[in-house]
Amino acid sequence: MLSHNDPILASMIQREAERQDHEIELIASENYVSLDVLEANGSILTNKYAEWYPERRYYGGCKIIDEVESLAISRAKELFGAEHVNVQPLSWSPANMAVYMWLLTPGDKVLGFSLDQGGHLSHGHPMNFSGILYDIIPYFLNKETEEMDMDELEKLALETQPKMIIAWFSAYSRNLDWKRFREIADACGAILMADIAHIAGLIAAGIIENPVPYCDVVTTTTHKTLRWPRGGMIMCKKEFAKAIDRAVFPGIQWGPHENLIAAKAVAFGEALKPDFKVYQTQVVKNAQMLATSLQDLWYKIVSGWTDNHLMLVDVFASTGITGKQAEKALEHVGLSVNKNMVPYDVRKPLDPSWIRIGTPAATTRGMKETEMKEIARIFALALKNHENELILNWLNQEVKKLSMSFPIYT
Repeated sequence: MLSHNDPILASMIQREAERQDHEIELIASENYVSLDVLEANGSILTNKYAEWYPERRYYGGCKIIDEVESLAISRAKELFGAEHVNVQPLSWSPANMAVYMWLLTPGDKVLGFSLDQGGHLSHGHPMNFSGILYDIIPYFLNKETEEMDMDELEKLALETQPKMIIAWFSAYSRNLDWKRFREIADACGAILMADIAHIAGLIAAGIIENPVPYCDVVTTTTHKTLRWPRGGMIMCKKEFAKAIDRAVFPGIQWGPHENLIAAKAVAFGEALKPDFKVYQTQVVKNAQMLATSLQDLWYKIVSGWTDNHLMLVDVFASTGITGKQAEKALEHVGLSVNKNMVPYDVRKPLDPSWIRIGTPAATTRGMKETEMKEIARIFALALKNHENELILNWLNQEVKKLSMSFPIYT
């Protein structure tokens, strides 16, 4: 028992379990896996080295491991309708790196969604490998509508002739037009990559249109809305299969973590069941109710609405406090969020005007529209009284009561 052999670490894990139980997770990229996923992730499969791919291993003793990985691949193909799937990426950034390194040459032009508009570090930030090795050309939202401007994107693509276009976001609350992205990529002869890390669960459940039929390659995390273990995955057309597999191994990774792949297989199986669609439908309902409730309390939402699981909330304009201050005050009361840059933010990245919130984790706990209204009420009171410790402590007890009514693991 860990509590006997390493009580210090066991205590830390226990305290984190209590924190998760007593707080409400509103960070859009976080979720809770099932007990079955936890069991597979912590299984004896972690003992096995299995370099290369099923039936082509460098190590002996991989017969059962091959079955596990093949099961994960077949379930992922069924879930997304993909021609080829690689389930070995250890996380999302290595999955993106594999695509870049094997389909592009350093210096190639890549169109990527600008980080300050809702994009991600791995899509061209100058401190990330993507920005260091490739000529990243950022595209932006329409300043008036705060939505994706596909006409401007097409104009930019035709002018710059990129080798690859990335359709993706980490902080954008509207649907993307995959067909139009495909048409633009075809018009300039570019590879089309979709990174669906945030919305993969909604796509798997059929709530949001699937980009796999339109894109040459699709990457994703296996957590967030998917509610799977932390890891990555690449889906692609058959013509790119060999290149993608070589990119992952031996390109950037060595021995795959087969315990993690087993946990992915469990989660893929969960996502193929009817109740997964019920869950994802509720994720969107909750996000839209939370957005409406916050708007009723005079908080601005970027683009005015959400089609998915997340939203960006302007706290600076409504309360005069910054995103950093809001994050701290909300953490005090037990609501976990993250500060976030938004399109054309007037403040600095480390202390922006806005915060990002999402509903996947709260929905996993069983919360619905009624709880979203209550969360919005607590949210507003916490920010209004962000310097009043007595009120913040009282709100913390309110959050604790609410959270304990929806235990994570029963």
